[in-house]
Amino acid sequence: MFSKVFSAHVNGVDAEVVEVETDIASMGLPAFNMVGLADAAVRESRDRVRSALKNINMNVFAKPITINLAPADFKKDGTHFDLPLAVGLAISGGFISGDSDDTIYAGELSLDGKLRGVSGILPITIAAKEAGFKKIVLPSQNADEAAIVEGIDVFSMTSLDEALSFANGSSSFSPHKVDAMALFSKNSFYKDDFSEVKGQQTARRCAEIAAAGMHNLLMIGSPGSGKTMIARRLPSIMPEMTLSEAIETTKIHSVAGFVKSAKDLKSSRPFFAPHHTSSNVSLIGGTSKAVPGQVSLATNGVLFLDELLEFNRSVLETLRQPLEDGEVTIARAARTVTYPAKFMLTAAANPCPCGYMGDNKKQCSCTQAQIQKYRSRLSGPLMDRIDLHVEVQSVDISDLSSMNEGEASETIRDRVKLAHNIQLERSGTFNSRLSEKELKKFCKLDEKGKKIIEMASKKYSLSARAYSKILKTSRTIADLEGVKDIQSKHLLESLQYRMLTD
Repeated sequence: MFSKVFSAHVNGVDAEVVEVETDIASMGLPAFNMVGLADAAVRESRDRVRSALKNINMNVFAKPITINLAPADFKKDGTHFDLPLAVGLAISGGFISGDSDDTIYAGELSLDGKLRGVSGILPITIAAKEAGFKKIVLPSQNADEAAIVEGIDVFSMTSLDEALSFANGSSSFSPHKVDAMALFSKNSFYKDDFSEVKGQQTARRCAEIAAAGMHNLLMIGSPGSGKTMIARRLPSIMPEMTLSEAIETTKIHSVAGFVKSAKDLKSSRPFFAPHHTSSNVSLIGGTSKAVPGQVSLATNGVLFLDELLEFNRSVLETLRQPLEDGEVTIARAARTVTYPAKFMLTAAANPCPCGYMGDNKKQCSCTQAQIQKYRSRLSGPLMDRIDLHVEVQSVDISDLSSMNEGEASETIRDRVKLAHNIQLERSGTFNSRLSEKELKKFCKLDEKGKKIIEMASKKYSLSARAYSKILKTSRTIADLEGVKDIQSKHLLESLQYRMLTD
C-alpha cells in the first residue's frame, strides 16, 4: 500500500518541503530500502522507527518496504524525518487512515515512541506556511518556537501514539498558541549596564555612535582600561529587537541547534565573543554540514573580538567579505549555504605586545620593530572596514572611588532609539549599511565640509572606503543630535575617530 506524508529539509536558514513516499508490498521477503539521497542520520531512523512502532504494537517490517524522499536531487539530513517516516509506515501498513495533504510532520523518535525536540523547527514552520500547509505536528519541546509563526496551526505531541491518533483524524487535539511579543519580551534582559563604566567619556561616546548607526568599533588601550567592559555593555544601549529581527536571529540559532525551549528564543541583542584561538570554521561557519558560525549567530547584535591582534591573521581576513556584504556563503562538496551576517563588529586590542605603549602609569618595554611586527597582523583592508577607532586610556584606581556612576544604559538607549528611527524612516536601513547611491543622497556636505574632507583625504591618504565610512559616521552623529544636514562639527568628530590608526 502506498502513502505520502510531508516533512521538510533545512538548508541554511531556509527549508524546502520534502515528500516522504512509502510503499509496503503485499508479497516478498522482508526488506527496507530508502532512496532519495538520505544521509546517515536519516538512514539510521529505520531502527528508531522500527522500535517505536513495535512498542505500540504496530509491526510493518515483515514485508518489503520502499521509502522515497522527494525531490531526490539533494541530500536530506536531520533526525526530524523520524516522525514522518513512522506516520507514513503506519498509513501504508493499514493501521491508520491518515489524510495528511495539509500537514507537515517533524520530530525525532526515541526507541519507546516518545518524541524528542529537533533543531531547525522555525525555518521548517515558515516554509510550511509559505507552501500553503495548514498544520504542523512536532514535539512539545519545539511548540513555542513554531507557534510564533502566524498563519499555521501548531500541534504539540509528546509521543508517536499521539501523532498517529492525530493523523487518524482524532479531534481531541487543539492548536498550540503563544503570544509572540510577550514570549520575546520575557526573554529580553541585560545584566550589564553602562552606569557601571566610570570615566572613559570618549570611549562611551564612540560606543553610543556605534550603536546608533550599527558601526564597527575598534578600541585600543592598555590592559585593564575598560575596553571589554564597554564592549559587553553595547547590546544594552541598542534598541529592542523588532519581531522580524528576533525571528531572523532565532532562525539562525534554531538551525545551529541552540533553541531547545521557549527560553532560548532570541529577543535580546546577541553578544558573541570568540576566543582568539578560534578557527576560520568556528568564526565563519562550515564543517561538512555547513553549520552557521559566530558571525551569523551574532546577526542583529555584537561580535566582539577581544585581543584582536592575537587572532590568526588568516582568521581575521575571513571577516572582510561578511563585513562588506552582511552575509556569508559557505561552499562544501555536497551543498552551498548562505547565512545572514549582519553583526556589529567590536574589537579590542593592546597598542603593543607588552600593552603599555602610551600608558600614563607604566612604561612600554617594546622595541619599535616589535611594535611594527605586532601591528602588522591587522591588514589595511580590514582596518578600512572598521568605522570608529578610539584610544582608551586607563583610569587611575585612586580616582575610581571618587567618580560618579556613568549614564545608565536606558538613558543612552533612548537617544540611540531616536537615531535608529530617523535612519529607518529616511532610508529603511542603518547608516552603516547605506549603498553608494544612498550615500550621495543622504550624506551631502556643504562647501566647508567638502574642503575639510578633501584636506583630510590628502593628508592621511584616505581610501574611498574610509571616505564613505567617515560620511556615514558623520550622518549618525547628526542623527543623534536630530539635525537634518551634516555640519562641520559632525564631520570633524567623525574624522577624529579615524586619525588614530589611519
